[in-house]
Amino acid sequence: MGIIQAMHVVYEYVRRDEEGNVEGSIRAVDDVNLDIAQGDFIAILGHNGSGKSTLAKHMNAILCPTEGTVWVDGKDTRQQEAVWDIRHSAGMVFQNPDNQIIGQVVEEDVGFGPENMGVPTREIWERVEESLKAVGMYQYRKHSPNKLSGGQKQRVSIAGVLAMHPKCIVLDEPTAMLDPNGRKEVIRAVRALNDVEGITIILITHYMEEIIHADKVFVMDQGKIAMQGTPREIFSQVERLKGLRLDVPQVTLLAWELKKQGIDLPDGILTAQELVEALHL
Repeated sequence: MGIIQAMHVVYEYVRRDEEGNVEGSIRAVDDVNLDIAQGDFIAILGHNGSGKSTLAKHMNAILCPTEGTVWVDGKDTRQQEAVWDIRHSAGMVFQNPDNQIIGQVVEEDVGFGPENMGVPTREIWERVEESLKAVGMYQYRKHSPNKLSGGQKQRVSIAGVLAMHPKCIVLDEPTAMLDPNGRKEVIRAVRALNDVEGITIILITHYMEEIIHADKVFVMDQGKIAMQGTPREIFSQVERLKGLRLDVPQVTLLAWELKKQGIDLPDGILTAQELVEALHL
């Protein structure tokens, strides 16, 4: 069993009228199966309303399935007594870093999680230092978070989760509110955590460029997994992605258009360097 496993997971949001009576339900996740190994970098893609964020919230027991089962590090998310351990194993980073930053000083904010876990003071400061260094924010440890850019704040949020020593970090559209430079900073930090620290990364996004380094990609549509494969396998299917209301990286689209014009190119080109080499420029 992997660090996160989902079997036949269904989640329904119940709709109620003003008096609280049930009007109906919406199936946001519909019979999803996943098995994510420790150390993987997984990307979950989908347009707004596809169910990807609802699925993400199952990965540290914010939500529990209406049907089916989710295991995190071998523990069933429906077991109330296991929730603390589950959230220790799988940390969560959300869209808006301002919602996760509570300290007046960066290093205090990063130390908040370990302090709540009862970690001894000396070890807390060791964790704060290593976590801030891992995301490239150590030089800002004495700064007020309010003075940081969006990308820097999000890296502090990630450091705060990292200081709790999770096996897995789930990032639910962590760059949605950031400018292009902020997005690059955050994705670079996330990749380093996966490459260097061996932390399992589950990245929920709709930015195609962010997933080209993932080990595996799941594409969601209407609560189901519509496609899965490596980034190259996924981006080789431009027409199908367009049918799912998703873009592809600009360089992939350019290569696809050139191929339609009769230029001999491989499917699923992911970077400008690959395109240059394929064109023998």
